[in-house]
Amino acid sequence: MLASVSLPWLGSLHAEEKRPEKPNILLLLTDDLGWQDVKCYDIDDPSPYETPNIDALAKKGVMFWQGYSPTPVCASSRCAIMSGNHAARAQKTSVVGGAPPAPRTPNSRMMDPWYSGRMPADELTLAKILGQNGYTTGHSGKWHIAISHNAFPQPKDVGFDYSRSDRGSRSRMEDRLSGFATEAADDPYRLDQNGYPFHQTNEDALAFLKENKDKPFFLYYATWLVHSPIHTRSEAHLKKYAERMGVDPKDVYTREDSGQKNPFYGAMVQELDYYVGQVFDYLEKTDDPRWPGHKLSENTYIIFTSDNGGMEGNPKERYTDNNPLDRGKISAKEGGTRVPLIITGPGIASGVQTQVMANGLDFYPTILSLTGTKKPADKNLDGCDLSTLLHKDPTDASLVKDAEGKVRDTMVWHFPHGAAMESSIRMGDYKLIRKYDHVKNAATTPLQLYHLYRSENGKAVRVDIEEAKDLSATMPEKAKAMNQRLTEILTEMDASYPYYNPKTKIPLPNKDKVPEVLSQKRSEDTVEFTYQENGAKVKRADLIYTMNPGERYEEWFRAPATVVSDSKVSAKIPAGAKKFLINLIDENQFLVSYPEWKKKTGKKSH
Repeated sequence: MLASVSLPWLGSLHAEEKRPEKPNILLLLTDDLGWQDVKCYDIDDPSPYETPNIDALAKKGVMFWQGYSPTPVCASSRCAIMSGNHAARAQKTSVVGGAPPAPRTPNSRMMDPWYSGRMPADELTLAKILGQNGYTTGHSGKWHIAISHNAFPQPKDVGFDYSRSDRGSRSRMEDRLSGFATEAADDPYRLDQNGYPFHQTNEDALAFLKENKDKPFFLYYATWLVHSPIHTRSEAHLKKYAERMGVDPKDVYTREDSGQKNPFYGAMVQELDYYVGQVFDYLEKTDDPRWPGHKLSENTYIIFTSDNGGMEGNPKERYTDNNPLDRGKISAKEGGTRVPLIITGPGIASGVQTQVMANGLDFYPTILSLTGTKKPADKNLDGCDLSTLLHKDPTDASLVKDAEGKVRDTMVWHFPHGAAMESSIRMGDYKLIRKYDHVKNAATTPLQLYHLYRSENGKAVRVDIEEAKDLSATMPEKAKAMNQRLTEILTEMDASYPYYNPKTKIPLPNKDKVPEVLSQKRSEDTVEFTYQENGAKVKRADLIYTMNPGERYEEWFRAPATVVSDSKVSAKIPAGAKKFLINLIDENQFLVSYPEWKKKTGKKSH
């Protein structure tokens, strides 16, 4: 009979090492990627694009069919995601900003409100709070949470340990029909063994992962793809999509031409998929130094999404087509805010498709929960924690609750800018759009109501995601109730609204009643303005000021002024202010500026 021998070390070889308490986070934010640009989101007309790596990611986790961006444009969405604050609350509702309100053209009917040029440097960003919890934080790619890509604050100013913003192969080409990348060793965009151009942005993301794989990490990889300029450095990819679409690369289709007809854009989508696929592949194949016997992917949460809906193009060229969704970037309609959203990671079921609504504002509270990071008591978060949903049942909308513990069924977007000039609210299956430029405007109506889905036995049945059937006239009470709720939410966030232009030649009611500023008097740190009312009461006054007039990144701020009487307003001049003006807003929403501010012309950075 053999003696039984105990070998303690033998058992330890087979015992699974404990999972590291701090999981890794990869937040992959693409640029202008539309809901219908990713193959796995195909509905109706099939997409001509190839996205095998993104499609494979969707099968490894939860794919949201009703994923939304915080806003319909770039910078404001990025600020919202990084800060957790709704754009309306943060007064960062579009790109650029930080300038006095002024009409886009002298004859424009309306003008954008003042809105901030950037996210404050003292904001408790995702990077800062994760850094406080022992995470190494990295950023690669696009930034743009300020007036310009390079303006203050930069990633390291708001908590990132590592930051690279090289545009890589997205650097502008002199001629998109020539000068393609080659296999030559000295070609800065040399083609790899699979025929893809070298892309420094992706290499920077991989470099961060390789350098920090032995630590809990948070990587914010913000791709430059698929934002304009619309070009590809791969001649083979261009020819492939031109042939597939039946078009000539020399021909340019406008936004009036429906369908996917831009072979340059098709190549860009495929290249985006290839580059992010390299990142996914690295996580799948690399051993986790913190968890012997396991790969990095086993302890990494991945959030893949876009900063806004697809940019359908400019007046001269169509980029993509968000059909069946209406409109695209710079619109609060579904095409401007609905985006691809895929989340994978430890404990999340694979191959799940869900109709639960989610928003980029949800990433901050969700990441806090996934990483065990405590939320400071005074930190505002406008999104909801999705972690319970992800780990229990991703199809159960009742698992998404707000800060008061109530099931969320409402989302709001506020975009009082450009040609859109609108806010919208989604409540359950219905969506309301409020149009601000509706007075004496035959082109639009104040409210538009759409029935997107019909809920049946916990499932969302498609009704009108095209937003083609306006029900505001047939369901006026519902439209009124949703509009009232929209007002309540925007009021709580102290949202800013667009103004009518008193200088326009277009006939507008009450334009002849706007006030007139008569004089200005300064006394140390206070300034007083006298004005004359011409039939309309002044309901608000703002001091708009700058501390760096004439500088490259000149930035203007807003401070409240006091309406002292029917003929006088007073304001305290903030310390350091070198130049200022007063804005008077009357009861009919006309804005008068003194001195008059003329909008500076120049190309905006998106």
